[in-house]
Amino acid sequence: MYRAVTLKVLRAGISPEDRAAVAQLLPETHVALRREGGVTRVLLDGSDVTEEIRSREVTRAVSSVSSHRAVREAMVREQRRMGAEGGIVLEGRDIGTVVFPDADVKFFIVAGIEARARRRAEELRRAGAAPDLDALIREIRERDSLDSTREESPLKKAGDALEIDTSHMTIEEQVRTVVDRVRRIAEGRA
Repeated sequence: MYRAVTLKVLRAGISPEDRAAVAQLLPETHVALRREGGVTRVLLDGSDVTEEIRSREVTRAVSSVSSHRAVREAMVREQRRMGAEGGIVLEGRDIGTVVFPDADVKFFIVAGIEARARRRAEELRRAGAAPDLDALIREIRERDSLDSTREESPLKKAGDALEIDTSHMTIEEQVRTVVDRVRRIAEGRA
């Protein structure tokens, strides 16, 4: 969702650091998530931007845009609206600490920077790009630093979240770990 807002900011030619201009864009910005064929699609003002929000330009600017109080407030409101009925799974850097601090189950998923960079490089290769692994490592390290030190909703682990290091796990192993934990909690033997 923050990437979608960032894409709109960039399309509008607004500097990601311009808090006032970014805030003015928010009332006319609608971000929605839609499940389609087992994949979550991201819609920005009714248009599918799922692929575009993963561009390097968006990646470079998202920490700045998402640090603005007005952006965080707008997205948290929308996320809470989406989760009001329960039965939802959300991921994000402040979901368990700010958006849903009372969630039934929380996970703090981590992975080493090199593992994350390799995964991102593979995504980019599949999309036809030729990624620079060292540049990706630098970008991930910088984004983590910005996100964990920002004033508004910093990236941090919720005290009651289960930390899972996925550095050496396949996607299937990650899913199995999460599902097993949720089942144990549902059966009352966390």
